[in-house]
Amino acid sequence: MSFYSYDPNSLEKHGKSFYWASFFLPNKNKNAASELYSICRYFDDLADKVTTDQSEKLKSEFEKICNNVEHPINKFFKSNNIPIQILGDLIQGLIQDQKLVRIQTEKDLIEYSYQVAGTVGLMMQPLILVKNKDANKHAVDLGIAMQLTNIARDVVEDEKKNRVYLIKSSNDAFKSIKNIILKADSFYESSFVGIKDIPLNSRFSIIVARRVYRQIGKKILSKKDIESYREAGKIYVSKIGKIIQTLFALKDLIILFFVKNKKYEREIEYNLINEDIGLNERI
Repeated sequence: MSFYSYDPNSLEKHGKSFYWASFFLPNKNKNAASELYSICRYFDDLADKVTTDQSEKLKSEFEKICNNVEHPINKFFKSNNIPIQILGDLIQGLIQDQKLVRIQTEKDLIEYSYQVAGTVGLMMQPLILVKNKDANKHAVDLGIAMQLTNIARDVVEDEKKNRVYLIKSSNDAFKSIKNIILKADSFYESSFVGIKDIPLNSRFSIIVARRVYRQIGKKILSKKDIESYREAGKIYVSKIGKIIQTLFALKDLIILFFVKNKKYEREIEYNLINEDIGLNERI
């Protein structure tokens, strides 16, 4: 296994939408978020290098980190009060990606989306100094929403890797993609109220990230059918599109001041994850 060292340029190179949103974070929070992204990217790159029968190497690497208090990743998690078990959940999702992926049920889809992206939302909470633990569920929702968006965007690319994350609802492949985006939208909606608990100096950045990523789903829906979708290639939000969504995010920031707290809406999905993963312990 390769040795981890923090790559301060990882976010700029690999996470264009998040890099854009990070401009609106205070420098201290931005640097911490950048390091978290670098850590996640490190394991993502490791996962790409191993085959299914070598996936134990990923677990072994994680165990070595947990048992070494001087390891930079261990020190990062401890200094920021992030339960390192959440990183273990992410690694389990990466290990699953090394297998022949055939998502069959909504439970599998939601659990996987938590592992590879909801975990990141959860790990970000201490970095942006969120104190209210109830907000953690909404952070998980935002991560899941973004992963569902990724799945809807990367169908062609994933097919080449023999990975199928879509739950086929009919013979119409684009309808299945549309259903994923609609599911993502329900999680984007649920995530919104939780942003109220983010300190004001970091709040706008998360609103921007949410806006920009959700726009990817809207651009996918504009393709109308599977042929247009395949011809479009990888769908993304242009720089001008990011600027427009950032302006719309100003409206969201104002609206958020008037949004009232309400009962958590995704309890069913939360419990699906909690059946196999100790999500209550993480939160």
